[in-house]
Amino acid sequence: MSVVSLVKIEKSNFKKAIEDSLNLLGYSFDRKIGEVVIKPNMCYYWDYSTGQTTDPKFVAALVDILREKTSVSDIALVESDASAMKCKYAFKFLGYEKLFKDSGVRLVNLSEEKSEEATVTCDGKSHNFQVPQIIKNADLRINLPKIKYTMKGIELTCSLKNIYGCNPYPQKSKYHPQLGNAIVSLNKAMKFDLCIIDGNIVSGIQPRKLGLVMASKDPVAIDAASAKIAGLNPRKIKYLKLANREGLGSVDFIPKGEPLNQFRAVYPKKNLKKKLMGQAYIWVVRLKLAKKLGIG
Repeated sequence: MSVVSLVKIEKSNFKKAIEDSLNLLGYSFDRKIGEVVIKPNMCYYWDYSTGQTTDPKFVAALVDILREKTSVSDIALVESDASAMKCKYAFKFLGYEKLFKDSGVRLVNLSEEKSEEATVTCDGKSHNFQVPQIIKNADLRINLPKIKYTMKGIELTCSLKNIYGCNPYPQKSKYHPQLGNAIVSLNKAMKFDLCIIDGNIVSGIQPRKLGLVMASKDPVAIDAASAKIAGLNPRKIKYLKLANREGLGSVDFIPKGEPLNQFRAVYPKKNLKKKLMGQAYIWVVRLKLAKKLGIG
């Protein structure tokens, strides 16, 4: 079984929480690392305060750690265009462009990068994807997802689903009829080395401060732990079971650090009473965003 660390963020100190989470894993960075790819969650133009996207300050804390502990020569924050989201706007409106303007960190749109075709077999079926060369050639690949509820049949998105955003093909809705299989296939095509969850603010049925950092080298294990925190049974989430069968990791895990139930108790879980409140909040944010972008 794989280790999943759980650390409470104290006094908004992301850097210490990330370091503590890696120490619980017994993980240390190779000093000779040259090229690093970091994949935050930028699924839409949602501000990090909604719990939908990775806080750029969380990413900045990781960048500081990498520069202190390695001789890294290139750090690239990567995302790809999607049907309803363009990187050039997301980088700006989510705060990444401003934060990393003079840092030497590159903001990379994978939909504009060179890529190579890869054929992946998953659940007995073959799938063809384009794998960006920047991901393939990196010395270290780090996944920085969020914990979120999602559509029926998928139930939860976290580490595995975040790699779905590495697919450079913009019209990703074409994969929705077999989304679980596509998620697993893309993770087989683009394997990341480390996952660190920004669980400071989570979305659930509505945003809530959870103050959590999780880390693991196993994307299936950390997603299984995240499912339990969100009040879901990971063994009933089809694509997690598929990922387990396909050898991407294990739904069984060893938690280290803070008690998992401590975070499960306060996670904003789904319930009928709060559903309309959550939907109303989302529409308020959408209207504000549309006004900001000048599209409404």
